[in-house]
Amino acid sequence: MATGLALAAAPHVASVTGSGTVEEQAAGVGILLQISMLVLSFVLGHILRRRKFYYIPEASGSLLIGMIVGGLANISNTQKSIRRWFNFREDFFLLFLLPPIIFQSGFSLAPKPFFSNFDAIITFAILGTFIASIVTGLLVYLGGLLYIVYRLPLVECMMFGALVSATDPVTVLSIFQELGTDTNLYALVFGESVLNDAVAISLYRSMASMRTHHSGKNFFLVILRFLENFVGSMSSGIGVGLISALLFKYAALGVENLHNLESCLFVLFPYFSYMLAEGIGLSGIISILFTGIVMKRYTFSNLSDDSQRFTARFFHLLSSLAEAFVFIYMGFDIAIERQSWSHIGFIFFSIIFILVARAANVFSCAYILNLARPPHCQIPRQYQQALWYSGTPYWWLNWNNA
Repeated sequence: MATGLALAAAPHVASVTGSGTVEEQAAGVGILLQISMLVLSFVLGHILRRRKFYYIPEASGSLLIGMIVGGLANISNTQKSIRRWFNFREDFFLLFLLPPIIFQSGFSLAPKPFFSNFDAIITFAILGTFIASIVTGLLVYLGGLLYIVYRLPLVECMMFGALVSATDPVTVLSIFQELGTDTNLYALVFGESVLNDAVAISLYRSMASMRTHHSGKNFFLVILRFLENFVGSMSSGIGVGLISALLFKYAALGVENLHNLESCLFVLFPYFSYMLAEGIGLSGIISILFTGIVMKRYTFSNLSDDSQRFTARFFHLLSSLAEAFVFIYMGFDIAIERQSWSHIGFIFFSIIFILVARAANVFSCAYILNLARPPHCQIPRQYQQALWYSGTPYWWLNWNNA
């Protein structure tokens, strides 16, 4: 009887095993496709750097690769299977891709020019991003009232403004490095682009909360909540960074047989900062950014030479992989999803609104800073124009994210 039961169950087991094999093969093909696209992205970026071809940024190259693969998937009628292989999960992005990118941004800052221009960087990143968000949102809202763009509620216009106000001037910074641009200008552009991502995310969350809870909140209360979130997140990040500095200074982990433990602890502290802030209802992005700044300035010097080399390369590796994957998926998603061109007027006028808001951001903040700065520390008009220009090349990537 036992033999009969075994024979009866055999086809079912075989079918389950076969199904599992098909799923495993599909997952393997998906991983192979993603790895191949990452390899192509890095090779293309290397070729662009070698040829000094700045018309196509490295991130745009990754985006283009994703769009080509997505386009081929549409042509070959394999969209459903590739979509299953290339499924992008929000929790994967927030927990594994975003933290190393933000931490590396803070960790790679040059300390001296950054902190000597910290007042200007903070002004551009916080006040300037806030101005750009409000101006963009109001212009979009007024455009809707005048029927030149698609009409949206005021809160949603403000959310859109927050999304597209962050800058990521990768191409401009690479050209700056190639030309040997003044370190103060480089610090202003880079510092603002690093910090305003966190500010824009925090501002967007505040606006989204205002839309979700229809409680008639005062707009100034939203601003207060944003500042509370930002300051609290920044404080938690700085606190975790200082704790790590004290630990590595007095724990004596730099001996030869503890290098592995030293490196592991250094890698874990940024994630601890990120999860701590998220767990208490703050912004993990802002927290891990300031943890990176503090750990580079105070903790990194307490590591052994071997651990310093390993951790610097490790976070650079993680950040590069994560950024390439994000841009590849963005291009893939643009190509494989059905795009609606019914609101082309909204796209066109949004570009104009973003440029106007960026100008309002840069020139108003520079004017305020120059009133408080001595004559030899003024931000010249050429620097202001460079700051305005550096925020415009990647507006379209932020718009696609929106």
